[in-house]
Amino acid sequence: MTLYLDFEKPLAEIEGKAEELRAMARDNPEMDVAKEAAALDKKAGELLTSLYANLAPWRKCQVARHPERPHCIDYIAALFTEFTPLAGDRNFADDHSVMGGMARFNDMPVMVIGHEKGNDTKSRIARNFGMARPEGYRKAIRLMDLADRFGLPVITLVDTPGAYPGKGAEERGQSEAIARSTEKCLALKVPLISVIIGEGGSGGAVAFASANRVAMLEHSVYSVISPEGCASILWKDSEKMREAAEALRLTAKDLQELGICDKIIAEPKGGAHRDPDFAVNAVGEALKSMLAELGGKSGDKLRKDRRDKYLALGSKGLAA
Repeated sequence: MTLYLDFEKPLAEIEGKAEELRAMARDNPEMDVAKEAAALDKKAGELLTSLYANLAPWRKCQVARHPERPHCIDYIAALFTEFTPLAGDRNFADDHSVMGGMARFNDMPVMVIGHEKGNDTKSRIARNFGMARPEGYRKAIRLMDLADRFGLPVITLVDTPGAYPGKGAEERGQSEAIARSTEKCLALKVPLISVIIGEGGSGGAVAFASANRVAMLEHSVYSVISPEGCASILWKDSEKMREAAEALRLTAKDLQELGICDKIIAEPKGGAHRDPDFAVNAVGEALKSMLAELGGKSGDKLRKDRRDKYLALGSKGLAA
């Protein structure tokens, strides 16, 4: 059963009517509803194209958060072989919101790390809704260290509303863990590629995405704070999240213009949740292309290019 977003209600009505007709025909084989159902399907397709032709930033946020959108675990299962998960930070515990390990991508040995939100109530609670604690970032640091030692490219799949802000996380050094994970990204002498597959929230995302190449799925978002959080701070009203989403410039197109996003990955019509296989394959092709771009570069060159990229952000127009 398709889960519709609030702006998709007209679409839900049309697709619902088409399904009702087909259900009636299944119960009464003598009924011929093919023509009427096909007309409704055509109308639904046109409406879907219209709705997604130019999504407002807040609607992009809604699509990026869609619970049926493919998650990190889905990309790993589909794109990587011989995945060997590694757990724990060698200090406190294992954080299930961060998954990672060695694998092969197109037979190339790599290290893959990502945020996992979960896909039902039980797994979402176990994964803390994709919000990593300090031990999650320290696990990522450990895996990046291992990749650096053995010359393995690092691929990160980012999908988090932000780092977990709980008391325990702060007591165990949340901000320090995020800073060290970001520092480790910048220090690697192997290719580092990040794909924002859903939400890229605040430092929780930056700690995985300070990469040589940052790609974003078409309807993903990447920002310093959530629209609701921004609205609460600026206007003391979280209901102004639509205005905040506009101001944050959090869409893939905006971030490509700002030089933060290097590649936008097209999604199927209606978003990745409507055709997960299409989205997964598109990410696979993008990863293949970006790994080829970075192949053959020395470790020092990879690190210098990465650092220069981030030092240059925000400098456009300063000389003028």
